[in-house]
Amino acid sequence: MLDVTVIEDPEAAAVSLDPVRARLLAELADGPASAAMLAGRVGLPRQKVNYHLKALERHGLVELAGERRKGNVTERLMRATAASYVISPLALASVQPDPDRFRDQLSARWLLALGARLVRDVGSLITGAAKARKRLATYALDGEVRFASAADRAAFIEELTAGVSALIRKYDAPDAEGGRDHRIVVAVHPTVKPEAADSAPVPEAAEPGPAAPPAAELTD
Repeated sequence: MLDVTVIEDPEAAAVSLDPVRARLLAELADGPASAAMLAGRVGLPRQKVNYHLKALERHGLVELAGERRKGNVTERLMRATAASYVISPLALASVQPDPDRFRDQLSARWLLALGARLVRDVGSLITGAAKARKRLATYALDGEVRFASAADRAAFIEELTAGVSALIRKYDAPDAEGGRDHRIVVAVHPTVKPEAADSAPVPEAAEPGPAAPPAAELTD
């Protein structure tokens, strides 16, 4: 079972978003189970659960883990293909966010568009690498920092921009034969508190102080 997988197909996305099927996916992420076993957990007839499982199986969201005999019946034990799923913007290709449509480095919506492109691109790379049976070279950095003031936040972004921009200039080799382009995305946003994760978090009011300078163009 994969830790996380990306759903790119629109029909598979629709199947996964059905409340009953999403519940079945969650149950099967905990371990293999048959339709009869799941029926008792979700409070549905076994035939109804079987119907939903077949829909999930058709789209590769669950798979056969094994079979067992129970009386005169052979039960199919199903399992989720991943512990969690992310729906790629490719599932809504005609309306997916395009960060190149507008560029505002201080816009939360532009940050969201960048994040959506990150999900789309990395999902496609994972799919391609799996088909080619090759490893995918990636890197991610995640951390938290508490700024004492808006001025400190602006200073941090200025230093971050200067530092990353200097690294890009140092290592960028556009004419290198056999080189491969890599995209760099750096984001800074308020931390979402765990107790607010299940509801839309309300951001704190902006502190008075100097605005953060525009960040370097890191994604071109």
